[in-house]
Amino acid sequence: MLHTQSYIICTTPRSGSTLMCDLLANTEVAGHPDSFFRRQSIAWWAQHLNVSVANWRDEQLFDQPYLAAVQKRGAGKTQVFGLRLMWESIEDLSKGLGSLCPGLPSDSDRFQSAFGTPVYVHLSREDKVAQAVSRLRAEQTGLWHVATDGTERERLKPGQAPVYDAQNLSEYVAEFEEQDAAWARWFSQQRIQPVRITYEELATDPQTTLANVLSALGLDPAVAGTVKPRTAKLADSESREWATRFRAERPNQPA
Repeated sequence: MLHTQSYIICTTPRSGSTLMCDLLANTEVAGHPDSFFRRQSIAWWAQHLNVSVANWRDEQLFDQPYLAAVQKRGAGKTQVFGLRLMWESIEDLSKGLGSLCPGLPSDSDRFQSAFGTPVYVHLSREDKVAQAVSRLRAEQTGLWHVATDGTERERLKPGQAPVYDAQNLSEYVAEFEEQDAAWARWFSQQRIQPVRITYEELATDPQTTLANVLSALGLDPAVAGTVKPRTAKLADSESREWATRFRAERPNQPA
């Protein structure tokens, strides 16, 4: 099923994409975006979407029913398809679509063939140190997301006390800088002008940010006023202390 309206949220981990996906899904007019093509999650999604993985090694036999299931899931009960795409997943997605859409010369041509003509939304986080702190603490504690009422939404492993690690933080800062630069090069190569939003503006004013995205999709921005965030910030005083300490220890790192 090819949707006349679609969008791809192009992002990196710990940039507020779960909050953005929740907001869009909760409008009930803008699809149900998620990371359907993250390599580590495809087996889970295949089971969740009742798609056989018996033909995993035969890309075309696996990808065709999987793509159809994803198209349906990403739209939900709406006419709009939504997808969240991390930089690390773009090569696998393009390769998989290439087996279904042979002869198309570029990533964007393949995406258009599979999803309609997407609106690309680039969601980035300006404060890379805070982003690195968020990732390190999530990986150590196992807790990735909490709801606005304080209950856990996503825990990937039993928790442990977070431990400051400047080397890991430095590596994550560099990784996030590289991935944002890679997105910028990709948009230029594909001749795409994305809608640009930041974690900072999303966290500060989620409804206005949502309204801007809805407008870019040709949907009624007033719908944003009816939606309340489900995801809360995980950052606390210790997160801020880590960021301050890291900047003091490594003043030449990007902000």
